[in-house]
Amino acid sequence: MCRYLWVVMPASLAEVLLREGVLTSAELERVRAEQALRNCSFQEALTRLGLVAPEAIGGILSRYYGVPFVRLEDVEISPDAARSVPAELARHHGVLPLALADSTLTLAMIDPTNLAAIDEVRFLTGMTVKPVVCLEEAARAAIARLYGDDDAHDELERLMADLGVESVSFQLTPEPSEPEAESSGEAEEAPIIRLVNLILSEAIRRNASDVHIEPMEKQLRIRFRIDGVLHTVMNPPLRLKDAIVSRLKVMARLDISEKRLPQDGRIKTRHSRNGVSRTIDLRVSTIPTLYGEKVVLRLLDQDNLRLDMTQLGMEPESLAAFKRAIARPYGMVLVTGPTGSGKTSTLYSAIAQLNTGERNIVTAEDPVEFQIPGINQVQIKEQIGLTFAAALRSFLRQDPDIILVGEIRDHETAEIAIKAALTGHLVLSTLHTNDAPSAVTRLIDMGVEPFLVASAVHLICAQRLVRRICADCCEPVRLSVPALLGAGLGTGSHSRPEEFEQRMFWMQLLEAGFTEQEAETLTLLRGRGCASCNQTGYRGRIGLFEVMEITPEIREMILARASVFELRRKALEQGMLTLRRSGLQKVLAGITTLEEVLRETTL
Repeated sequence: MCRYLWVVMPASLAEVLLREGVLTSAELERVRAEQALRNCSFQEALTRLGLVAPEAIGGILSRYYGVPFVRLEDVEISPDAARSVPAELARHHGVLPLALADSTLTLAMIDPTNLAAIDEVRFLTGMTVKPVVCLEEAARAAIARLYGDDDAHDELERLMADLGVESVSFQLTPEPSEPEAESSGEAEEAPIIRLVNLILSEAIRRNASDVHIEPMEKQLRIRFRIDGVLHTVMNPPLRLKDAIVSRLKVMARLDISEKRLPQDGRIKTRHSRNGVSRTIDLRVSTIPTLYGEKVVLRLLDQDNLRLDMTQLGMEPESLAAFKRAIARPYGMVLVTGPTGSGKTSTLYSAIAQLNTGERNIVTAEDPVEFQIPGINQVQIKEQIGLTFAAALRSFLRQDPDIILVGEIRDHETAEIAIKAALTGHLVLSTLHTNDAPSAVTRLIDMGVEPFLVASAVHLICAQRLVRRICADCCEPVRLSVPALLGAGLGTGSHSRPEEFEQRMFWMQLLEAGFTEQEAETLTLLRGRGCASCNQTGYRGRIGLFEVMEITPEIREMILARASVFELRRKALEQGMLTLRRSGLQKVLAGITTLEEVLRETTL
């Protein structure tokens, strides 16, 4: 019995197009001229000239070959089907395995009359082959996405040489509870897969927190955020952008055919290097830009999570105040700061200290960045109605002792959180404000009454992150006046008479916030740059903290609707360290540089 469809066709596709009135004789001549000029197939020339819409071409091909037409952009390729046909065969014959069902392989083909290709696939797989027709351009692009661009091998080797990598030993392996994130076998060696693995491997090796894959007009830029600063690490050929994005989408279980809307996904893997296995969680976010889809990956390394409050960088007096606040059986503790300032690490460290068998701790997070044993963590899903406010209402029926709210964004969430703090629960949460006193006015602006804020909130902690000086290349340096002026301190000419140089340097230190005694004895340090810090002079980060306790005096000021400036003045009188002062103390201790502190704080 015949295992594939035999069709009787007209003499040529061109005749069908002429007969159906799709092309005129003059247009047909244009197509043939284009075909001769570019030395390409008739269908490719037709597509290039844009004389016929792709959907119309698909319908014509279906009638011409007598098999169904498949729009590859709308098809999700089965991993089992992909593994059944080698990359060389797919590229050589222009075929693409789509799906396996009941010993039948659906095979997309540029030319369904290619009996040699059908016989070869049938012999190799032992399955019945069901041919369907697809557009040539779509087939070539899909084959490149699935198996990798054959021309990418040389580019990969060049990138590896530029990065000083001899081989790509990085391999993603799915967690037991997760869907399979990697195909095995021959596809694992495809250059696009190796290139994506190289990007992720380098990001992990350099301790990057984020990877940005950005298509520009004339180049593809890949940047790593290391210690809070973005660095360009490679520029793969622009033609690889679609293949790289598609590969990441497949790994994150996203819709590879949807390129018009943002998408969010997750890749949970284990990364092995030198025999040491680490859990890596990657949050994937895509957005459509003018020149293609941009992808940002956030790397969450479970093994690098340090839940020790003493290692955050709080000064002793600030740490003591923070510990007093979280030791209370009820009330609210707020951590404020911009995105990426380490608020989550501070909150996780707090609940890790409180995590005992006698307490019921529940969290509402978006997203859940790290999984902590013994904590009941809830992922917010606003698209189905599971908001922070809805989660909080449910928590109050779960007999909680401690509640962590990932972020207070609106009046409803703020009101429920404050009422929970007033009814016997310890509530930890975050806000987006510039400093600690501003959090009070932010809550009031949300519609919370001042008497509720004054009664519920016990402590507010504002924070920032600055880079640490690399311990391997740290050296003393006398910061020059021009450097200080370039950092935003002082005014006037950069060239001063030599006799005033030291005086000006001393005055600039005073303007930065140092006392006269500190300015006289200060020895500034910097990192020279070495292999350990990727020649940046910095390695790792530490927090700057501004901890404001809500004392009885400040509580009365909140009730009287005092301004941010009045609250700050009273807190300073009572011993609060500002973010700038916290940073200057770390400069005095040789932990960070003055430039870092000036970049992240104001007086």
